[in-house]
Amino acid sequence: MTLDWNNKRVLVIGAARQGLALARFLCSRGAKVILNDKRPAEQMKSEKQLLSGLQVEWVLGEHPLSLLSRVDMVCLSGGVPLTLPLVVEAQKQKLPLSNDSQIFMEAVQAPVIAITGSAGKTTTTTLVGRIARAAAQENRRVWVGGNIGLPLVEFLDEIKPEDIVILELSSFQLEQMTRSPHIAAVLNITPNHLDRHGTMQAYTEAKARILAYQNKKDIAILNREDSGSWQFRERVQGKLISFGINQPPSGETGMYMEGGYVKLQENDQIYMVLPEESIKLRGEHNLLTVLAACAISSAAGFPFEAMAKGVEEFLGVEHRLEVVRTVNGVSWINDCIATAPERTMAAIKSFSEPLVLLLGGRDKNLPWNALAEMIHNRVEHVIVYGEAAEKISAAIGSIREGDRLVNVQKASNFEGALNLAVNTANENYTVLLSPGCTSYDAFRDFEELGTFYKKWVNALS
Repeated sequence: MTLDWNNKRVLVIGAARQGLALARFLCSRGAKVILNDKRPAEQMKSEKQLLSGLQVEWVLGEHPLSLLSRVDMVCLSGGVPLTLPLVVEAQKQKLPLSNDSQIFMEAVQAPVIAITGSAGKTTTTTLVGRIARAAAQENRRVWVGGNIGLPLVEFLDEIKPEDIVILELSSFQLEQMTRSPHIAAVLNITPNHLDRHGTMQAYTEAKARILAYQNKKDIAILNREDSGSWQFRERVQGKLISFGINQPPSGETGMYMEGGYVKLQENDQIYMVLPEESIKLRGEHNLLTVLAACAISSAAGFPFEAMAKGVEEFLGVEHRLEVVRTVNGVSWINDCIATAPERTMAAIKSFSEPLVLLLGGRDKNLPWNALAEMIHNRVEHVIVYGEAAEKISAAIGSIREGDRLVNVQKASNFEGALNLAVNTANENYTVLLSPGCTSYDAFRDFEELGTFYKKWVNALS
């Protein structure tokens, strides 16, 4: 793929965060950019403002196939499926496809750590960033981005070869990837985004691309206790470092928990990394998050002191089991980043107190059976809302004898669900927003949903 963008004609599909960042980068390199989005012009005023002054041609409200005759390549934003007719036609015409992450990986000079997984990748990426900053020397800058924060393609001119880059990569970004990072971590693989990828196999293969282009000098980090991640061990071409609660077999390198400590086994030596009591994150799934972050940090050569410093006082990321406030003895928790049933299950396991669970939004064609079973055993009240309300309610079914579940209520919209929660939650209850769905039926993304939720809760008297 070319690194000379001057006069290159590029179609960018999708004018959200990634598409806007890529358009800015391409314009700065002299490319001729067409930015195409299905949203009509009246909904795109703020996006247009962000690119004011740049030579960008906007095509809005539809995806006309005629655009392809005017471009040399097509770049997809994260939310754009390969099944979009415009993309299908581009592939038929043998136009090269790319995205902001691929272009970044082709150009960046600094070593890259990249992290993917079905759940926990944002928290892990953030934590590795903290550890990297605790370890960094004065002249080495740490860049954290990708699927979280800022797309880093815009900062290529500022990223020096001696810096270090930590990227969160989604399956959407990976499905076109033909570059692998020096250190690649696959945290877990569970059903997710099947509305986009169609099958579990296609989703798994998209994730596998993070390892596909590594060589013998590179390092892979896999989860011993997740079959989806661990199945990739046969594909590892360089060094393998694993993580899991239990000790790895003799001769293998990996992080584990034992006797109140995070420990590293390497070359049959055991090293104390940090005490478990310094981990402030809630839930067993977050113990795995810390083990993953320490395994990645070990691969990068960060010292144990930096790992301990990064983990201490880390309370998690916004929208992930975030404590909003306690009102009249009721705790309100924001876990709106949980956009799959599996992630909601991990959230429920973090609580022993009585729960009012808020579930809903737009379904991703994922199985609800396991979450439904857990709800009967571990949740007092469920409030469903949004497009998926009927589907979730049907999956949960009727109350059974011996259930912990008292009732399932339906709200016409999200605010209605919050009003029901206020009337349902008694003192010492926790209201948990962990939707198990995307929020696209009513909000721009999960962050907009979480911001609305926090503002609403903070306004309660």
